[in-house]
Amino acid sequence: VQLQASGGGLVQAGGSLRLSCAASERIFSINNMGWYRQAPGKQRDRVATVTSGGTTYYADSVKGRFTISRDNAKNTVYLQMNSLNSEDTGVYYCMVRTSDGYAYWGQGTQVTVSA
Repeated sequence: VQLQASGGGLVQAGGSLRLSCAASERIFSINNMGWYRQAPGKQRDRVATVTSGGTTYYADSVKGRFTISRDNAKNTVYLQMNSLNSEDTGVYYCMVRTSDGYAYWGQGTQVTVSA
């Protein structure tokens, strides 16, 4: 199974981007789906996740600006990012975790926010 992330790019501060991540084939028993971010020289941090029951988590830095959603039928997770600022710059990785704890990771998509 491969996760294909898309939607990254260069955007001015205050702009918006929508990231998408689709699985190459159906993944059974999905628990969490979400997005992580790795800024240059920093560790990979969780940005937003959503459980199979619809419970969401957002990092404090993105609350009120980012919205995560998922399409279970398509094994796809989205991240709508609004009011972007320079601190949102980084490589965004999508993640799918199954109920037995196994995690699939996407290849990452670069988001660059210019001042």
